[in-house]
This record gives sequence, structure tokens and C-alpha cells, in this order.
Amino acid sequence: MSNAIELKNISVSIEDRVILDNISFGLNEGGIACLLGPSGCGKTTLLRCIAGFQYQQQGEVWIKGVRASNPVHYLPVEQRQIGMVFQDYALFPHLNVADNIIFGLKKLDKQRTKQRLDELIELFSLAEHVNKYPHRLSGGQQQRVALARAMASRPGVLLMDEPFASLDIELREQIAREVHQILKQDGITTIMVSHNQLEAFAIADVIGVMNEGKLLQWDNAFNLYHEPESSEVADFIGEGVFIPGKVINEKKVQTEIGNITGQSPHGFQPGSKVNVLIRPDDILHDDDSSMTACVRDKAFRGAEFLYTLELESGLRLLSLVPSHHNHPVNEPIGIKLEIDHLVIFPA
Repeated sequence: MSNAIELKNISVSIEDRVILDNISFGLNEGGIACLLGPSGCGKTTLLRCIAGFQYQQQGEVWIKGVRASNPVHYLPVEQRQIGMVFQDYALFPHLNVADNIIFGLKKLDKQRTKQRLDELIELFSLAEHVNKYPHRLSGGQQQRVALARAMASRPGVLLMDEPFASLDIELREQIAREVHQILKQDGITTIMVSHNQLEAFAIADVIGVMNEGKLLQWDNAFNLYHEPESSEVADFIGEGVFIPGKVINEKKVQTEIGNITGQSPHGFQPGSKVNVLIRPDDILHDDDSSMTACVRDKAFRGAEFLYTLELESGLRLLSLVPSHHNHPVNEPIGIKLEIDHLVIFPA
């Protein structure tokens, strides 16, 4: 399968400050990717390079097999077959839903324009809102209209900059899942920018974790969580703590909470001192266990509590526990390990 988007060694500096540092990746036709990272990590600048709004000092951007830019070549924005969805949706307040959606279809005749409008109205379930103006729509409805408008011309690539940021937190994951289905149904290659992991997990086939202008890992959500390639990725994705350990053999590490065995060789020499990543789902509550820890903090998450637990030594761990196990702070509880993925880094 060929790449619809390919970036080769993209670097951007502004006033001697490095914004992007030698970034490369490819995204398959019809794939959905998310650039994920904290504010200021360079992800929006990278999106702007793909769109053609930002000049790069080094590297190449390829879109649908066409070189869009390098330091001496620049394909104008309007020739890149790109659709854009901005953080504030940028809907035209004086146009109703239908006219907003077809705004960019001036080159099509009336019949084909109506046909595409009807397709998008059905795809986004907007039939009862066709004649409404943006101020009469909810945030989620405005988001769907903005996406429909960006998809109307069937762009080769769709770029979305924090598209769910204006929505309530509880809506974001739901809308992201809906948008994933719509993009897959229409087969549009998409790159989104976000700082929200749950949005990224809900919408993306592949996620690029960025920090300080570098692409730390380009992978699916499962691998980012269970097989992070660096301590920075492990620290950023999901929740967890690092505890000290000592390598026993190619699959086993000794720690304060017991010997932990992984499924595949980790590459460290016996005797090496390492840091072991322990996720909240690695620590199970078990009333019959001889190992105990004291509840020091708890956060209610609906079906689960996230407990902060402290061992006698002072070592702290996180544990996800079904919420019907409602233990008070400072009460000891039994715990056991269930660790399938041994994730370790040099101490």
C-alpha cells in the first residue's frame, strides 16, 4: 500500500529556535493519524508544513505521490488537494448548514453539488439541521458541519487542528469515535493534531508522539501504551510509575514488589540496574493476597477507582480497582501483580 502522505527529514527553525527536528513518517492511503504531544511541542507547525502554510529549512513533503515542498520547491496551498478543519470550526455565520457545506463546491454543476450535499447530510446525520445557522447548533453539530465542509470536495488529505477542543470533555471521545467511522466510510486520509490521549486513541490508526520538536514514536495506541520505545513516551502515554529493578536474566527483573517476567527478551545484561514501568492495570486488588499496600489517595472514575497505594518502604504505585471496592484513604488493601508487558529503561 502506497503512502498518501510522506514526510522526509522535516526541520523548521524560527529565529534560531528549533521548532521541528528531522521528522520523518509515512501514512497509508485512507489512514488516520494523530500528532500527539504537549502544547509547544511542534505538532501544529508540522501540520502547517503539510498544508503549505509553513516553510521548512530542511526535508520534503510528499502528498499523493507529488512533491509538495522542499527548501527550494513549493506547491501552493490550493494545489495540494487538502481539506482543513480548524479548532474554532470557522463556519460562516451568515450561511446555513447546507450553504456552509457546499461553499467550496463552486466548480461543480448544481446536480453534482446537490448529490454531494445529500451524501454528506446523510453521512453526518444533519437532515434536521440543514436550514439552521451556526449559532443555533450545538458544539458537536458545528463540528460535524465543519468536517462535512472540509470533506465536500473529496480532498486527497484532511488536516484537523485540535478539532474537538471546543467540545465538553465527555463529548470529545464519543465524537472522535463517530468521526473515525465517517472518515473510514469516505476513505479520506487524515492527520489530526491533539494533546488529548483519549481522543487520539478513539480516532487514530497510528499516533505520532511528539516532544520538543522531535517525533519520539510513530505507532499504534496499543504499542505506545504497552511497548513504549523511550521513557518519555512511557511517561506521556497513559499513567504509571517507574520503580527500580535489577536484571536477573533476559526476561526477568527483580523488584521490591517481586520478580517480574516479560514475554520477550529485553536486551539488558544480567545485573543491570533499570527502571521498570508499572501501569495501574498491572496492580490488581486481591483481598487474599499476602502483599498489602495502604490507600493514600483515590480518584473516582465511574466503573473504577484509581488508587494511589503506598508500600511499607514508601514506594508508591497506582492501581485501577472496580468502584464497588470502595476503600477509605489510609486503609491497607491486598494487592497482586499481573504484568504481561515488561517495560524497562536504563536507571
